[in-house]
Amino acid sequence: MSTVPVVAVTVGDPAGIGPEITARTLAELDRDAPARGVAVGDPSVLRRALAAYGMHAEVRTVTSWDVDPVGPGVVLCWDIGVVGDREVPYGEVSPLAGRAALRSIEVATEAALAGRVAGVVTAPINKEAIWAAGSEHLGHTEMLGTLTGSTRNNTMFVVRGKKIFFTTRHLSLRKALDQLTEERVFHGIQEALTALRVFGHDEPRLAVAAVNPHGGENGAFGDEEIVHIGPAVERARAQGAQVFGPVPADSVFHQLLTGRYDGVLSQYHDQGHIPAKTVDFDGTISVTVGLPILRTSVDHGTAFDIAGKGIADHGTMRSAFLAAAEYAGYADRIRAEYGS
Repeated sequence: MSTVPVVAVTVGDPAGIGPEITARTLAELDRDAPARGVAVGDPSVLRRALAAYGMHAEVRTVTSWDVDPVGPGVVLCWDIGVVGDREVPYGEVSPLAGRAALRSIEVATEAALAGRVAGVVTAPINKEAIWAAGSEHLGHTEMLGTLTGSTRNNTMFVVRGKKIFFTTRHLSLRKALDQLTEERVFHGIQEALTALRVFGHDEPRLAVAAVNPHGGENGAFGDEEIVHIGPAVERARAQGAQVFGPVPADSVFHQLLTGRYDGVLSQYHDQGHIPAKTVDFDGTISVTVGLPILRTSVDHGTAFDIAGKGIADHGTMRSAFLAAAEYAGYADRIRAEYGS
């Protein structure tokens, strides 16, 4: 592989904005970009996406991942041969679109596992579409876990270089609170510390967010901090880790961004998503940690309502691509930690 990393970029669901933001991001890369990107999808889907933006760029099919720099106006594409010349209606759930999204992920992941690309960047998929295509996976993370044989799949948000982790993820708030236990929080702390070390923080400082207002006020507003979160923090500190908390959630993210910590473990989905996306929506990217490969992703969905209109903002995809280029240097650490 070239000393400049090559990154595979899946186009996502062809009925959504994934092909548009992928095509535009790659078409705008300079020859001296920090990574070379190869779109993984059908060339016809990418050409349609460029047309939606009114961009006159070439979609050039490749059969090797060892690609030369091409500069602006060219999108390199690994043809997955699913859609072909058929047209996928924008904004509609389609089994054909679901098959294309699935195949794109499979091809990119196989290339990463074989070491032919330094990492994978994923555009958004539609869960109903992949289910209609026969997949039983809940989404990207579960599918990547199966493809790589990994069971340590966790989400790390990165915003302005700071990392946010999650004790619970895709659960209702009520169920998330029910699942907060000392063991689960302690496991989240351990996984967050490991990820911080893998991604360059040799002596990580991790804050653990409280779940109740003002950190529970010694039990006046809830006892999760006393029963579950606090004991988990103390266990980690007893092992010598720089772990702090429970820190009230209305201040912990400000402290993160001002440099007091390297990462924050949030307790539920929106607790971590809202501050990150409010601070920098286009600059917030998602990294799946626990996989033996590097995978970054946009942090939004398929946006069926605006697909094909040429108005989709590709800022988050560009950020995800640049993050993959930056983190490609940690590929050996990622494989060593999560490959067994």
